[in-house]
Amino acid sequence: MSTARLTIESIGPEHIDALLAYHQRNEKHLARWEPARSSDFFTRSYWSSYAAAVQDDAYHGRAHRFVALLRGSRTIIASINVTNIVHGVFQAGVLGYSVDATHQARGYGSEAVGAIVTWCFRNIGLHRVEANYQPSNERSGRLLRSLGFTVEGYARDYLYIDGAWRDHVLTAKIRDDAVASGDSHDTA
Repeated sequence: MSTARLTIESIGPEHIDALLAYHQRNEKHLARWEPARSSDFFTRSYWSSYAAAVQDDAYHGRAHRFVALLRGSRTIIASINVTNIVHGVFQAGVLGYSVDATHQARGYGSEAVGAIVTWCFRNIGLHRVEANYQPSNERSGRLLRSLGFTVEGYARDYLYIDGAWRDHVLTAKIRDDAVASGDSHDTA
């Protein structure tokens, strides 16, 4: 899929080297927001296995993972995923994302995340997309608010990240029927 400035692609084998480069380049930048990484995380072997698992998850509807690239480039500048997808009476998934350190504060995160949230509503029929962030991550909070996510709660010691249990602000966006049907020009 495309946005004004980005090409967004489902992760596949063709992204292995670019994913490895993205995470190597952003290791320090993302460390305070993501779980500790295994010793093989920064290897091509890890990302090769990851790409295969991603395709299996997408096939079975459990999760969808994407990369965002600047148009005309093969360099990943953002990673967006929707995991823990539950269908049936819940129709929900959990959103996660990261933006390359050198491409922050330019609106790329909002552009990419907004496109994926709309895709979730229109293409896989989700009714609800949840996203949680650490209270100190003000940039992430602003991004989610700008896309119409609302705060639903606060979870103490929610995830073990960067060597400690971290509190998180719980947010969600509920599908607007105009967005789901494609009648809206809203990207989120």
